[in-house]
Amino acid sequence: MTVSVGVTGATGRMGGEVLAAAADRDDLSVAFAVSRSPGASVEGVAVADAADFADLLASHAPDVVVDFTGPASCIEYASACAAAGVAFVTGTTGLSEGGFDALREAASEVPVLYASNFSRGIAALRRAVREAVPALDGYDIELTETHHNAKRDAPSGTALTLLDDIDEARSSVRQTRSDDIDDVRGASPRVHGREGEAPRTEGEVGVHARRAGDIAGEHEILLAGNHESLSLTHRAGSRGVFAAGALDAAAWLADRDAGWYDFTEVLE
Repeated sequence: MTVSVGVTGATGRMGGEVLAAAADRDDLSVAFAVSRSPGASVEGVAVADAADFADLLASHAPDVVVDFTGPASCIEYASACAAAGVAFVTGTTGLSEGGFDALREAASEVPVLYASNFSRGIAALRRAVREAVPALDGYDIELTETHHNAKRDAPSGTALTLLDDIDEARSSVRQTRSDDIDDVRGASPRVHGREGEAPRTEGEVGVHARRAGDIAGEHEILLAGNHESLSLTHRAGSRGVFAAGALDAAAWLADRDAGWYDFTEVLE
């Protein structure tokens, strides 16, 4: 069965990559594409006005919408998909807690899959982090991420996901040592950059965001202690990696029941 896909943010960096990746697949077809800057054709697909999104959902009835836009736009698109009964895949980052609440509300009506990163390599990196942190308990941890100079949110959504993985891994270690639930739940202090006199404190995680050129995405987790260091690094050579993963997610999600889904479920 060919899955019909609507694409938002079509004139943006990732929207164009999604349309390009879809053109090379036999299991997907593009139902429509929208942008807040319409009028152009991207990868041979006419781009409609985002203001017509709800009407396009009704007239084209796609199986799923793939979204890489901004936080406010993402929530608007998700709400429209929930009202129309259309599945929703998004890799939009920079969402607030209220934004995630809105996405989860949409997931009560339709299947929603959110991922801060659709790379299979990042999925492998996350698994490595969850294994390395407990194995190197007590080591200092620093996270550095690098992206293109037009990226707005910092740290990146992927970096925040990795930081949560670090917290979860450290909590699992504390769980084996303490019956104090407050001690187990404590998150690692996050120090963003360093300036002046700024010695490390026990358990903190240093976080560094760099913005330069057209770098698609790099993430490094450094663990150091006991006269040794371990560096876990992922580099994306092209945004096409993320587009391909998002379309894999779309094909997988199209016939699911309403609910909240994760990219790891697609890979498994």
